[in-house]
Amino acid sequence: MDATHKSPDLYPPIAPFANGMLDTGDGHQIYWEQSGNPDGEPILFVHGGPGAGCGPQHRRFFNPRHYHIVLFDQRGAGKSTPFASVTENTTGHLVDDMERLRRHLGIERWTLFGGSWGSTLSLVYAIRYPDRCRAIVLRGVFLGGAHELEWFVNGIANIFPEVHRQFVDFLPADERADPVRAYYARLIDPDPDRHLAAAVSWARYETVCSTLLPGGAATRPPPERNSRPKDADSVLPLSRIEAHFFINGMFLEEGYIIENVHKLAALPVIIVHGRYDIICPIITADKLHRALLHAGAKSRLDIIDDAGHSAMEPGIRKALVQATDDLRGL
Repeated sequence: MDATHKSPDLYPPIAPFANGMLDTGDGHQIYWEQSGNPDGEPILFVHGGPGAGCGPQHRRFFNPRHYHIVLFDQRGAGKSTPFASVTENTTGHLVDDMERLRRHLGIERWTLFGGSWGSTLSLVYAIRYPDRCRAIVLRGVFLGGAHELEWFVNGIANIFPEVHRQFVDFLPADERADPVRAYYARLIDPDPDRHLAAAVSWARYETVCSTLLPGGAATRPPPERNSRPKDADSVLPLSRIEAHFFINGMFLEEGYIIENVHKLAALPVIIVHGRYDIICPIITADKLHRALLHAGAKSRLDIIDDAGHSAMEPGIRKALVQATDDLRGL
């Protein structure tokens, strides 16, 4: 796991050599795609959110000559259908989908590459199926604990008070005591004027707080209440599915991952975390790293001192590419 060479920032764009839809048997169709080397070491990109979906840039963290790259959109996200659905959509369902996809593609073992919520889902899958994993790369670690959810909903106000105020003030005054449930009620409302405006407000809050320096969404004015912004359809799955998981405690028992981390003792783990990650503060990554070491795992924590949460910040993406290069051939 030691760095032996300098990795590129990102590998060049590539196109999939295969894709399809996987029927889960309970009403969902999961989009998947494969790129890179069909005979290479399999690696699975596990996206965040929940609900964020995958994009072409996510293929570029991996050397395409070495890796058999697998991307999939979790239930309700990206190209998976039904669009933005929260029905039969829990952590357990997503873990089952990952294992179903592994079997469908005929892969014996794969490396997991997950960021933010994707780190949570990768860890839960690996705890359940350690023999199906060869290594794990994590970014922006999130363990799904109640204190982490509380930080996202209210604690961020300590760093981004004006952005948090905008997030809460989107709601009527009498609904601000429990903003997640108030947002969720809007996000599942069948009226597009209600759920789309709420989706953009929720997604903007998260996006603005995700990078060390502001840009992009941070410079755009907030949507007016009950408006329908042009980009609303792209953020509905993220906002709706995230709120669904939040009000259900991420469908995880409190402390589940740390209590079961000993099951990962045989797996190399590389954690990449921005020092100034406001969405998922670094103390969680440090806690996981120490727990892994205590369990006997080969864990490495790479702290990026000039980055926040986003995988596409320069320091983060360089470290992630380096991590995948360091794991080649293990």
